[in-house]
Amino acid sequence: MATALISIRAARAQDAPELAQAHSEAWRYAYRGLLPHLPLERMIARRGPRWWRDCIDDGLAARVLEFDGEIAGYTTLGRARMRGTPYQGEIFELYVRPAFQGAGFGRRLFRAARAGLSARKLEGLCVWALTDNDAACAFYRHLGGRQVSEGLEHFGDQSFRKAAFAWR
Repeated sequence: MATALISIRAARAQDAPELAQAHSEAWRYAYRGLLPHLPLERMIARRGPRWWRDCIDDGLAARVLEFDGEIAGYTTLGRARMRGTPYQGEIFELYVRPAFQGAGFGRRLFRAARAGLSARKLEGLCVWALTDNDAACAFYRHLGGRQVSEGLEHFGDQSFRKAAFAWR
């Protein structure tokens, strides 16, 4: 009987091609039909392997979840951009490739990101999600996130509402 190995670790520069692929698949799955096509494709194109390699080399705090040696998802994290709140840490991105969704990998990545923020002495965390992205908002609410703020995100010439979910 074969057993699949699941691990979460810091992203490495050599992960850049797989991270770019995971980003591309996850973003198309999450945002196709929600965001305008051309701005979405431009955003994905900008986040190719070179972008990921440069960011990791520059110290981007990123974690990858591997399933049987393949990157199934990733998260990026750091100091919160929302100032004047009790939330010092932020999960900037948390995405799981469509083929791996529904297996609990998102929850695992969330816990790893939260632990990574705590290890950096960043207490409390927030994460932003587009309010029209029902799956993301439901995911963060299910994990106990409480909506604490709203804002706008611009893609092309359109604006979209976003919500900040937070945990103490």
